[in-house]
Amino acid sequence: MDDTGPETDDQAGADSLRWRTESRSTAYTCPGFSIVHEEITLPDGTETDFDYLHDAPSVVILPFTPEGDLVLIEEWRQAVKGLTLGFPAGGVEPGEEPAVAARRELTEETGYVAEALTALDSFEPATGITDAVFHFFVATGCEPTGTQDLDENESIRVTTSTLGALLERVLSGDLRDGRTALGLLRYVAEQEDQVTVAPPTTERV
Repeated sequence: MDDTGPETDDQAGADSLRWRTESRSTAYTCPGFSIVHEEITLPDGTETDFDYLHDAPSVVILPFTPEGDLVLIEEWRQAVKGLTLGFPAGGVEPGEEPAVAARRELTEETGYVAEALTALDSFEPATGITDAVFHFFVATGCEPTGTQDLDENESIRVTTSTLGALLERVLSGDLRDGRTALGLLRYVAEQEDQVTVAPPTTERV
């Protein structure tokens, strides 16, 4: 007896759009990520190639103090040549559970230690160019009882903000860090009855 069930329209549609990977190699590698080169065949039979950034899974932490403030980091980002405000985040080590990585990265980047940690959600942030996955966690009862241990290429300053003030910065376009905006909006979607924020102001030009 075939227990797989009939093929759904979604499955049939995916199969009709699927690219077939003929070969795969690493075109470039450096600390933190690599560039993968693939020879592929498109659904219509066209043979071509495709490159994408391969990145290890990452964790992003929304750390709340006992008073309800969020612990944030200001960090220089060379790619955009500017200072960004955002949540602590970092890569998952080989063989490491994401929850363990979240606790480790929180303390390493901020010096804060979480009393409790809860998984929020996981997202693929830029599927057109990378296979990266972000695992979001909510950390509560965070106290500065640990020791900050930054990597040699990290320039970080720790600060705090209320949730409402941070949400205002996202909605006004003042905060542009994608991981932070995504995590905050995902969290607020579950807390909408408890969060109040003034609408962003606009000016006519």
